[in-house]
Amino acid sequence: CRQLFRSPSMPSSVIRPILKRIDRPQDRDTPVKTKRRRSVAGTPSEEAAAEPVGDGEALGSFSHEEIENLLANDHQELIGDFSKAYLLQTVEGKHQDLKYISPEMMVAVLTGQFSSLIESCVIVDCRYPYEYEGGHIKGAVNLPMEQDVEDFLLKKPIVPFDASKRVIVIFHCEFSSERGPRMCRFVREKDRACNEYPHLHYPELYVLKGGYREFFPQYQTHCEPQDYRPMHHEDFKEDLRKFRLKSR
Repeated sequence: CRQLFRSPSMPSSVIRPILKRIDRPQDRDTPVKTKRRRSVAGTPSEEAAAEPVGDGEALGSFSHEEIENLLANDHQELIGDFSKAYLLQTVEGKHQDLKYISPEMMVAVLTGQFSSLIESCVIVDCRYPYEYEGGHIKGAVNLPMEQDVEDFLLKKPIVPFDASKRVIVIFHCEFSSERGPRMCRFVREKDRACNEYPHLHYPELYVLKGGYREFFPQYQTHCEPQDYRPMHHEDFKEDLRKFRLKSR
């Protein structure tokens, strides 16, 4: 799962030496002078030509095909099917292979600032039902179990009526530390399995950084009811035990 969203890109430090010319002091032998001297001394000129000099030394560690493959696989800023760049601005998160958005970006989506580009935004609340019922982001669907999300998203995939617009999915849980990221990876894995690579039903997946815990204090008006019920609430210990057993 580590590479679901990012393909390894070639570090610039690998490419630069290939392009950089080696400056040699004027008073030292040049490859041409060396070649001429060896020819005069009776050494075959082909031997001198075969010795790697300058650029040849840098190219020796990577074949042309390997370099082309590495560059071709540099899709780290493209959505899952590599058709276009990610629409929403992302931020650093706990899991480097996933794309995180801030609560501010979530509100921008909720208030229609991307309506000309997004046809459907599915907010998947991966918390347990008692958490969701105690307060959730308006419009979010509660899908705490893998079977729930598979039934909702993949049995009958959401397809945009306007092909130029996007369907995006945003996952979160209480802190978006474990349950949300795990569900995001699950959807990508199942989506890959039922499509011919690189096609996907949902190529653009995000995780809400900080989860509901960070979103609620800043944007209560976008929550219903306007409240926050933590997973470890004293009154729902039995519910927590039941859902943990079910999710194993």
